Parts: sequence; structure tokens; C-alpha cells
Amino acid sequence: MWLKPEEVLLKNALKLWVTQKSNCYFILQRRRGHGEGGGRLTGRLVGALDAVLDSNARVAPFRILLQVPGSQVYSPIACGELLSGSDVYWAVATGATLEEINQHWDWLEQNLLHTLSVFDNKDDIASFVKGKVKALIAEETSSRLAEQEEEPEKFREALVKFEARFNFPEAEKLITYYSCCCWKGRVPRQGWLYLSINHLCFYSFFLGKELKLVIPWVDVQRLERTSNVFLTDTIRITTQNKERDFSMFLNLDEVFKIMEQLADVTLRRLLDNEGFDLDPGLQEPSQITKRDLEARAQNEFFRAFFRLPRREKLHAVLDCSLWTPFSRCHTAGQMFTSDSYICFASKEAGCCKVILPLREVVSIEKMEDTSLLPNPIIVSIRSKMAFQFIELRGRDSLVEGLLARLKLVHAGHPVHYDATLDEDLTSPVFHSTSLCSGNHRFGGLEMVSSQNSEEREKETSPRMHPEAFRQSGSQSPDSRLSREQIKVSLWNDHFAEYGRTVCMFRTEKIRKLVAMGIPESLRGRLWLLFSDAVTDLAAHPGYYGNLVEESMGKCCLVTEEIERDLHRSLPEHPAFQNETGIAALRRVLTAYAHRNPKIGYCQSMNILTSVLLLYAKEEEAFWLLVAVCERMLPDYFNHRVIGAQVDQSVFEELIKEQLPALAEHMRDLSALASISLSWFLTLFLSIMPLESAVNVVDCFFYDGIKAIFQLGLAVLEATAEDLCCSKDDSQALMVLSRFLDNIKNEDSPGPPIGSHHAFFSDDQEPCPVTDIADLIRDSYEKFGDQSVAQIEHMRCRHRVRVLQGHEGTTKQNVLRVVIPEVSVLPEDLEELYDLFKREHMMSCYWEQPRPMAPRHDPSRPYAEQYRIDAQQFARLFQLVSPWTCGAHTEILAERTFRLLDENMDHLIEFKAFVSCLDIMYNGEMNEKIKLLYRLHIPPALTENDRDSQSPLKNPLLSTSRPLVFGKSNGDTIDYQKQLKQMIKDLAKEKDKTEKELPKMSQREFIQFCKTLYSMFHEDPEENDLYQAIATVTTLLLQIGEVGQRGSSSGSGSQEGGEELQAPAPSPSSEQDVVFADTDAGQSPQGSQAFPEEAQGDWTVSFEHILASLLTEQSLVNFFEKPLDIKSKLENAKLNQYSLKTYEMSRQSQLELKLSSP
Repeated sequence: MWLKPEEVLLKNALKLWVTQKSNCYFILQRRRGHGEGGGRLTGRLVGALDAVLDSNARVAPFRILLQVPGSQVYSPIACGELLSGSDVYWAVATGATLEEINQHWDWLEQNLLHTLSVFDNKDDIASFVKGKVKALIAEETSSRLAEQEEEPEKFREALVKFEARFNFPEAEKLITYYSCCCWKGRVPRQGWLYLSINHLCFYSFFLGKELKLVIPWVDVQRLERTSNVFLTDTIRITTQNKERDFSMFLNLDEVFKIMEQLADVTLRRLLDNEGFDLDPGLQEPSQITKRDLEARAQNEFFRAFFRLPRREKLHAVLDCSLWTPFSRCHTAGQMFTSDSYICFASKEAGCCKVILPLREVVSIEKMEDTSLLPNPIIVSIRSKMAFQFIELRGRDSLVEGLLARLKLVHAGHPVHYDATLDEDLTSPVFHSTSLCSGNHRFGGLEMVSSQNSEEREKETSPRMHPEAFRQSGSQSPDSRLSREQIKVSLWNDHFAEYGRTVCMFRTEKIRKLVAMGIPESLRGRLWLLFSDAVTDLAAHPGYYGNLVEESMGKCCLVTEEIERDLHRSLPEHPAFQNETGIAALRRVLTAYAHRNPKIGYCQSMNILTSVLLLYAKEEEAFWLLVAVCERMLPDYFNHRVIGAQVDQSVFEELIKEQLPALAEHMRDLSALASISLSWFLTLFLSIMPLESAVNVVDCFFYDGIKAIFQLGLAVLEATAEDLCCSKDDSQALMVLSRFLDNIKNEDSPGPPIGSHHAFFSDDQEPCPVTDIADLIRDSYEKFGDQSVAQIEHMRCRHRVRVLQGHEGTTKQNVLRVVIPEVSVLPEDLEELYDLFKREHMMSCYWEQPRPMAPRHDPSRPYAEQYRIDAQQFARLFQLVSPWTCGAHTEILAERTFRLLDENMDHLIEFKAFVSCLDIMYNGEMNEKIKLLYRLHIPPALTENDRDSQSPLKNPLLSTSRPLVFGKSNGDTIDYQKQLKQMIKDLAKEKDKTEKELPKMSQREFIQFCKTLYSMFHEDPEENDLYQAIATVTTLLLQIGEVGQRGSSSGSGSQEGGEELQAPAPSPSSEQDVVFADTDAGQSPQGSQAFPEEAQGDWTVSFEHILASLLTEQSLVNFFEKPLDIKSKLENAKLNQYSLKTYEMSRQSQLELKLSSP
């Protein structure tokens, strides 16, 4: 165990300890008298002394010392406990051995030895090692408490520290924490890694320096294990701009798995809206725990390994042994039990696998426990086979749970077994005892089997086996039929020994038979068994017929796409050259689109379905399509084909691992990925002759996506030499197309039907013919070592990259549209986009979804994928807007949001947000004043605006004040002449504008002035600005009152005072702009706010305000001075989280006050 470092002087202790291992920093010692055969007198004395000491005073027989070069002080940091007796330092009832201390020694050598060389100061070395060991002790303690399923005090302490150090809202749930090092250049920083539901956080306080890192999971672009010069194994987190390395974990495998799960869960919850609803466990992130993540990983592996529906929930995994009659022994492995299945997988890969749907199970019984058969149970299935499991711990509770689920399965779906499913096959191999009739009883449970096959719903069309498949090819018909008969005979022998239903023993032998090619007469039925579509078919009698009735005749976008592709589906095949085949294909595709509108119809589904119809009845083909789209190729056939892109990324990694020479030559493997995408989407059906491609589909239904990966690698290996000689992508595409088009199936009973997808000129040399059986055999022999667990692990890692790739594409498309329309620099625009997106994400982290702020929807146009509501906009406005107005900022943000929300859906897009900021930072003075003007008239300013009701009931200033003001030096300025000239100039420009702004009422003008006063607060020229705005305000009030009196007289008489004349308005007068009748400008809000002035129509126009502001140089300087957005962006990145946390805490306190009596 690890010990708290203590100083030890070795001067008087050397005789009691013997050094066994040492290096420049650590010493492993053994205490004399322990582990010696006989020993000398000193060893015997020491051993006797240790034996008579009290258990709490005994010395451990092994220890590791930290040796700081140049120092005589040593620190024991690890020790092994006595082989007999109780513990010494920690109260653990286990004895230590030499192996235990060697484990600690190996850990130090692997994780610390090379790291310490970067320190120049010996004190730093000691501090670093001591801190690391203390952290390991704390982590071990918390792990033990967690294993005992008690409430760990250490976790509570860590949670308190996490909340204090990072100041997240309470909704940010901490999952777990680890001691580790974060590398900053060549220097490691010892600290604590906190993994929460939305963030990865690291805290270190080392050598007087504090380091805090906060990385949102949605920003993680790569998560991988790497090695560097100093350490053999590190975890690297890659974000948009940085890479962070973490190492020196006590259990790195566990940490990496938890990180992968958290990144996958968060990214799919927040970025992959199409797949989100399919995993109910992700719906409530605040309830996710570390144990839940581990269970989820195990559940996903279970479903992928046995290719079961996503709704299946794993209940238990138990070590056991299964009697395998073909080997006449019990095979060790694991039993997996879920809602509707009992599954078994041998510990030896490929030895044996069994899938038992509970629908097929008749009884589950406990047998007598004996020494030869410990804890046995018997599972009997409908085909009168029995499976014997032994060595099951917790057998009673296991059987009880299985019986309860068995009852639920049969109660919810009475068994209707149709014997005709086998009778239509040319081969008798499927006529097994499973086709029993009558009723079976199990306790009080009755399971009904259909005795009359005519009760089953009749197929809409017969199963299609086109005559083309019965014609002879290049070889004689007899030779081809004899090969087919040999295959059928081999399968008959296999069924007799291993079983013939979905519950068959699946071994390496059946994989070899599948690789040879399934006989034509058995292909459809075996596809149903291998994919377990036969279970869905039996569980849903009449379901397909009802879907066909509901969906046919309906016209929508999906049906139009289906109709467009119907005649493109195997057009060269006779089966689809008539209306019978086309109609069957239409029904299956339309029925599936009706069943699963989230997928609807995707190109390549037509090709796959047409091949399924060649070997299966319509209803069977429908359930095969369900199995492929929803289980075997998850997320392949949705809006963004995420699943296919993930597998393309995995395929690229496999190329680098398995074919390094080809990967080195083709540095950019994205070209190969674009070519191979159709391989995965259509299972090679679209790019290989049909009679050869169906053999690939055989392997796919048995082995899943693994078969496509390894066959793709075999194709690339076979063409590697030509690919390396290709000069460009088009030549590489030609090489692959020629090769794939010349893959033949010598065993096919029908004539060749080409794919017609290859393209090459006639003058090229003919490509050598490759037999599909040889290619598949090579793929299994050379590339078949990839396990399901490895593929799922790579899928999880690459899904992060693919989703982030889509996010990057979205960002680039949005910026490409916005950049030409604004003056903000592209790099600043990227920062703004990140802030905008992060604001959206923070609400997803910690708030319940609001109706006006929907979850991220990747199916929407790029510009509309991220939108923010009024609350989110207000926070961003406060962070990045240059118009800060103190307490008035929040009110100005509300008005800005209402102005930008043109479609009144309470959401704004990034483009509108940036356009507004661009005016504030880079606009001309008249653009800025126009924006301010619009913020103080409807719709930005509303009657219910919380600051719209001014306490002033009378005009701000007296109407008798002159429009001539004195300066401090005694000179006077006649604003009348300046104002008239500016109004004339503005009148000329007015005709050029698209739309005249409505005039501003007195109530709105008061709010406009308040905003200006607030904006000038704390400005260096504050006093000059206040004096200038007072001058302008007085001037504008006088103008408004002149206009008010002029309009009320209705005659253009002289009522404006001696200093400013207002001639009678006429259409030709230039001064109409200033003093025209303003009845249209009077708003109802103004009438209610100032009832005393309801009979008048005090208004000023935008031209009045702009002309008045231009008379004051200090105001012109204020609005035209350059503004620095970069400093605002840096500050926003630092404070965005804290502002959100502050707002949420303030809101929770307010709710608490309101709820308290």
C-alpha cells in the first residue's frame, strides 16, 4: 500500500534493511529476517523482534524509498505488509507479498521515473513525489469506500472542493475524480481531475502556482491514448486550439473508459439530435452516475455483440459454463440476460455463441446441485432442445428474474408460430421439431401455438426467385447444381449437429460455411435467423399488412423520393423489370418509411431492399430491412448518415494499422473514404456483380459490420500495388471499380449480372477475375482478428470526431455567409460564434428546455441550428456590447432583442446578433444613432417596457428658452443656422433611404436621453459629454415644442419664438422635414404616458436628433472613436461561465424568497 511520506535517516537503519532494487530516485528494500532461507544471526534477531511486537507496531517487510540526489534524507512512500498477521498502516485484512511491492515499483518506474528528470531543484522533486503519493492514497481510500457501496466521505469532500474551485451551478453534477498530472510543456502539474456531466476540469496548486482548466465535453474534438518522451501512456484531450496531456493515473484504463462514455453521452445529447431520442438513459443527465456509465458501456457492447434491438436492457452478466453437445463438454463463458433474451458467449473468441429469445423458451428449471454439476439450470426451447448451464452464482435470484420476464414476454405477445415459414423452402433442412402444434403449459402460463397456418395473414405478393437465377451460366448446369447440392448437404449436416433455429450453436464452423456462400434455397431463411428478424416477424403478426394499408396512397416528399428511385433498383435484374417486383419494392419501402418517420427513406435503401426481396417474402424482407436499419447499421440511414461516416473514420484508422504502406502513399485517406462510403451503405451491392455481392451480404448478416470492414481491407490489399501507382483520385477510383466489377462467383447457379458501375476504356488491359469466395476467405484470414469490442471502442472514439466535424462545417458555412456583410475581422467573428454557441450550450447544461429555446437541431439550415432567446442574448450583450449602461444595460439588451426578433418567434440567429454588434463597433455615426433611435421606438420600446414610464409628467424644459447659448468665454453660437443647414443636407439624403423611420414621441425621447446619459457614465470625457447632451436635449425639446404648436395651429403661424422662424408648411418647403405635421408620429403609448399632452403631438424625427448631435464635437468624437472588440472577447471568455452562475444563483434565491411564507 502507499504510505504518507515520512523522513527517514538511513545511518542507523542500514543493518535492518537489504536493498533489492534501486535507481537514481527510488530504492526498494527488504527487511532482514523476512523471505530469507535460514538467514544469519542479524536476520534471525530482527525477525524474532518483529514477531513479538504488537500488530500495530510491526514493521512491513518491504518498502520503497524516495532518494533525492544530494540528500541524506529518504522518504518511505510505499511498503508491503507482513505476510502473516494483520495490517500495519491501513486497516485492511490482507497480507502483502513481494508481488505487491513490485507492482508499486513498476508503477513508479512507468509513471514517475522519467518525469522527475525535468526538475532542476531537488526540493521540487520531493514535493512533486510526495504530492503524487498523497493523492494516490486519497484515491485508493475513496475507491474502497465506493466498492463497499457506502456513502463515501471523500467524494463529498471532493464535491465541495469542485464546487468551490470552479463555481458551477448546482446542476453541474460531478461524476468522479482522479489524481493525475497535467503536462504544461515538459513540466507536469500534479493535481486533481474532475469529470462532471458537461465538463472536464483540472485543478492544481503546485509550487505556489494555481492552475485551473475547464474543458466542455462539447469542445472535445479528439480523445485518445498516446505516449511521449517521458511517459509510455497518457490521455490526450484535443480541442479547437489546444492539446492537453494527462498522465500518472492509478488506473488509466478506467479513467479513459469513463472519459469516452462522458464525451459520447454529452455529444450525442447536445449535438446529435437524431440519435438522442433512441437512448432513454440520456434523457436526464443529472441522474447519471459513474456506475450508470459503466453499465451503459456494457449494455452497448452486449447489444452490438449479439446485434439485438436498442430497446434491450441488460440485467445481468454471469460467469458460467454451457453444455455443448458437439464438443461433448461444458464450455466456459458468460451468460447475458436482458428483457427478452438469454445469451451466451464463450470466453474463447469464436468458440461458441448462443442467442435464446424468450419467445422461444418453454421452461427454465433448476436442477439438483451436485459436485459434477454445480448450480445447474435447464432452459428448454420450442424446438425440443435444452440448454444446460452450470456454475451459476446466485442461481435462485437469476431463475426468479428470468421466469418473471418470461411471463411478461408471453403475456404481452402470445406466440403464433407459422409452420409455413419453412414449408416453402426447397430444402427440408428447416423442418424441425420446433414446428410443434398445440398448447404448451409452464406452470400457470399458457402459450398458444398456431395450428392452422391459414389463419396467418397472406403475403401481398409471392416470394421472388427470378428465373434468371435458374438459368445456366458459363459452366454446365449440372456442375453448378452439383455444387449447390453439396452446399445444401453440408448445411444439413451442420443443422443436425448444431441446431436449425435461431437458437442454434454459432461456432467457427458455421462461419466457414457462410464464407463459402449460403445456398440459394436457404439464403433468405438464414438471413432471418442470423439477424433475428424471425423473432420480430413472429412477434408482430399482421403488423406489416396494417402498415401497408395505412401508408399506401399517401403522397408526401418521402413517397416522391421512393417513386423516383424504384426503377433505379437493380434495373438489370429481370425481377424488377415488371410491375410485380416494383410494386413489392414500393410497398416495403413505403411501409418502413411509415413505421420510422425519423429515417423515412434514404438512398441505398432501395438497392438493399430489392436484394432482400429476391430471397425473402415481402413481410420477411420488411423485417430484414428493420433489422439492418435499426440494429445492424445504427444511424446509417438518417438525415446526416452519422453512422456511415463514423464507420468511414474507423475504416481509415484500420487502413493505417493494417495497410501502412498504402496509407503512407495515400497521405489523404479521405479520397478512399468517399469511394468506400457506398461499400458500407449498400453492402457492396451497388459496386459488385450481384451474384458475388450476395455472398458479402451472407457474411454481413452473420458477422455484422465486421465483415464489411475486413472485406474492404482485403479489396484494398489486393489493389494496393495499383493504388500506389495511381497519380490522382480519379485513377484510384478507376482501379477499384475495375477490380470490383471483375469479382465473380463461380458457384452461382445463375448467369452473371454485372453491377454496371465500373468505368474504363476498351483499350485498357482486361482486369484479372477474382473469385468472391477466395476474397472473403482472405479477408477472414488476414483481417478477421478485429473483435466487436474493438470496433465499438473505435466507433465511440470516432463518433466524437465526426460530430465535431459536422460542427466545424456548420461554423464555416455560417461564417462564410456573415463575413461579407460585416466589418468584424474573421478571427474575431470566430470568437463571437464560439461565445454565441457556448451561451446556447450553457442553457442546455443547466436549465430545463424552454418552449422558445428548442434543442440543437442539426436538420435545420446552418444559420438556424443555434439560436438564443432573450435571457441568453442579455448575457451576451452584457459581455460583448460596447454600449454598457450600468443598471440600464439589461433594459437596453431587452429592447435590442425585440428589435432583432423580426419574425417574433422569441429567438435570434447568429447573423442578426453579429450585424447589431458590427454597427456598434464599426458603424458610421449616423448608423449608430439610427440603431439607438430604433431601440427607442416600437417594436423595440413597448408600452410594457419596465423602464418606459418616466416619473416626469411635464415637459423637461420651458418652451421659452432661446436657441442661442453662451460659451464660457462669452462667445455665442447660433445653432439656428447650423441646424437649418444640416436639415437641408439630411433632407436631400432622405429620399435615398428605403424606408422613413417613424417619429419619436416625448416619452420615447425621454428614454433615448436616459440611454445616452447611461452610456456616458464613467467615460473619461464624462463631464463634457454630459454638458453636450444637455445642450442637445434642450435643443431637441424646443424643436419638438415648436412642431407641436405649429401642428396644433394648423396654419403655419409663427409660434416658435423669436429665434427660430417656422414658415407655413407647404409641399415645396425644405423645412417640411423639421416642422411638418406630426400626427402620424404620435404613438398611443405616448398618450398614455403623458395624459396632459394627449391633445398635442410632440415629436422629433431621426433627422432632428442626428443633426442636433452633430453640432457637438464631443458627441461626434464619442460615437466615432475606434472601439476594441478583442479585449471584450477576451473578457467574455473569462467571465461567461461566472455570469451565468451568478444569474442562476440570483434566480434561485428569488424563487426561494417567493416560495417562503
